[in-house]
Amino acid sequence: MNGQLSHRHAHKFRLGGSIDMLTGPLLKKILLFGLPLMASSILQLLFNAADVVVLGRYASYASLAAVGSTTAIVNLMINLLIGISIGVNVLVARYLGEGDKQKELSEAVHTAVAVALIGGVILGGIGCATASWILELISTPEDIFDLARIYLNIYFLGTPAIAVYNYGAAILRARGDTQRPLLFLTISGVTNVALNLLFVISFQMDVAGVALATVISEVLSAVLVLVSLMRSQDELAFSWRKLRIHRRSLSLMSKVGIPAGIQGCLFSLANLAIQGAINAYGSVVVAGSSAAGSIDGFIYVSMNTFHQTAQTFLSQNIGAGKYDRVKDILKKCLLCTVVTGAILCTVACVFSQPLLRIYNQDPAVVAAGTVRLYIAVAPYIIFGLADVLTGAIRGCGSPVRPVVINLLCTCVFRLLWIAAINTDTMPVTWVYASYPASWLVLLIALTVCWLRLYRRKIRPHLMPD
Repeated sequence: MNGQLSHRHAHKFRLGGSIDMLTGPLLKKILLFGLPLMASSILQLLFNAADVVVLGRYASYASLAAVGSTTAIVNLMINLLIGISIGVNVLVARYLGEGDKQKELSEAVHTAVAVALIGGVILGGIGCATASWILELISTPEDIFDLARIYLNIYFLGTPAIAVYNYGAAILRARGDTQRPLLFLTISGVTNVALNLLFVISFQMDVAGVALATVISEVLSAVLVLVSLMRSQDELAFSWRKLRIHRRSLSLMSKVGIPAGIQGCLFSLANLAIQGAINAYGSVVVAGSSAAGSIDGFIYVSMNTFHQTAQTFLSQNIGAGKYDRVKDILKKCLLCTVVTGAILCTVACVFSQPLLRIYNQDPAVVAAGTVRLYIAVAPYIIFGLADVLTGAIRGCGSPVRPVVINLLCTCVFRLLWIAAINTDTMPVTWVYASYPASWLVLLIALTVCWLRLYRRKIRPHLMPD
């Protein structure tokens, strides 16, 4: 079959509600894949934002600041584990593209779930044990320190569920099924919002209430994705009896996933330094930055959709030997990113104050958040383009290069930038400016990397024998 799907396989995937990524026009299929994924990501953020909104409206800006100040810490602790889900997605998509890989696919599915459970327990424990130390390290303001610690200790209890959902969703998305992850998030997210209102308004549980609601909803989404895999009738079916770690699957996942996880951790480490600098300006600025960060998160995940789309489409097509589709996939994903980013960045900047008032009515908090939105959101398209290139490079089987580039152009760059800032004399705008400056450097470096990779790994397959 020369690495291509058999007719039987392709028919089965269509019946399963998945997308044939190997033939036909690309833009429609990219949108069919990407829009449900985008909706899933936006829903996930909406439900996470519910934590912040409920606290900001029904508790205090100190509670809002406490939860917002933990974002970089949470990301730092779970990104290495969640990064493996990228390896799961790439590996499963590559096997599906090659065809006739039933045994390998089954091993990959069961290895992924086993790693999610074990790794989630380990990292959750580490997160709980180090929460206070990290909060002290980033100079969390004293008036929100205890609230932030309570939130972290409860949140990390849900780390295994976060991992299971993300790994399971990565498996489904590898064959083009983005509808079921969207459904699962909708169900768990509605549950999260309802429990937020119950715990915070009725039971007066403050940050502990939103953390507990988050953990319960994460467990629900993990159960739903596992049940979906258990009911599957193909090689992606999951069975508890087969649960184990297969060395080959773990090795192949890790080659992509660990570099991706390290990259995520490095991003979070740099952002942790930025959060530490923001903390120096007081809890009002922290609260405003937290609200603005929640808003720019919607733009990020919307554009990141096409990072994941490029990664999955390229993995399947390269697995099937269809190198002639590589350039067109990248062009379409970049176009979708630019259009999405342009629309959302404009909306965020034009309606900045009404959007921020959703989180908190305090004029000082709104003013502080507006500053961050104008500086960090307006040029967000730059990062969107860089993110798609990162996904494309991974999808082409080169997972280490993006890590090195992000380490130098984002993490080291931001750390040096923050180290040069004197928070006693310089305004917070200098802190926020580290974001667009690093994105521009990152985009240039990734563009050079992609062009070299394309010439070396893709173009030779397009030349006539």
